[in-house]
Amino acid sequence: MSQERVQKLLAHVGLASRRQIEVWIKEGRVKVNGRIAQLGDSMDRRAKVFIDGKPVSLRQSGRAAHKVIMVNKPLGVICSEKDPQKRPSLFATLPKLKGQRWVSVGRLDINTSGLILLTTHGELANRLMHPKYELEREYLVRVMGKVSESNLKKLVNGVDLDDGLAKFMRVKHMRGRGLNQWYKVVLAEGKNREVRRLWAVLGHEVSRLIRTRYGPITLSRNAKRGEQLYLNEKQISGLYELVGLELENDKR
Repeated sequence: MSQERVQKLLAHVGLASRRQIEVWIKEGRVKVNGRIAQLGDSMDRRAKVFIDGKPVSLRQSGRAAHKVIMVNKPLGVICSEKDPQKRPSLFATLPKLKGQRWVSVGRLDINTSGLILLTTHGELANRLMHPKYELEREYLVRVMGKVSESNLKKLVNGVDLDDGLAKFMRVKHMRGRGLNQWYKVVLAEGKNREVRRLWAVLGHEVSRLIRTRYGPITLSRNAKRGEQLYLNEKQISGLYELVGLELENDKR
């Protein structure tokens, strides 16, 4: 039986994204065949795995087809499963699963609404988020104040943020009335609160932020707040192809 890196195999069975599992390994929370796992360790599906002392099945992906859903996230909802402040969580509203768990493809902050993807395939989630694949994220942004042409050029040429240079691939004015102006922006990375920070450094406060597209998946204009839609086989196949994964032969 072939061996795979611990984080890759655990992501494949849907436990979490590869990035998150690497954090668990660094924290010493993953044990494989009686010893604490280290980054770089490999295993096969016969391994006995425990996370936080609880056994994990490595055969989950064979029991049910992996799923992907898109959700129109409302304002005031967080994208974390646990929250010390007990704020409403997106995960509390998701369809119940047996032998699988939902992994979010990135996050939207509590004051951002719109499209978020979730999947039971941790490795798919990891690749959809990875900068290597440069998947576009598209947003509608309402900003306060008139935006000068020079500032619009800066947004696409690049602006220095605390964690490096950031920029939009495209910026397009959509509509506006008075001080409230709507723009469509596209970027190909997911730094923390990047859209808001780009506008803020040029002196423009973002008063509304809605994600409308992630890669090839676009949120329907008619999608209701909080609505959840399963992606069809063609859409899922397209996502797999974009990030170089083979579509399982599970019966969907």
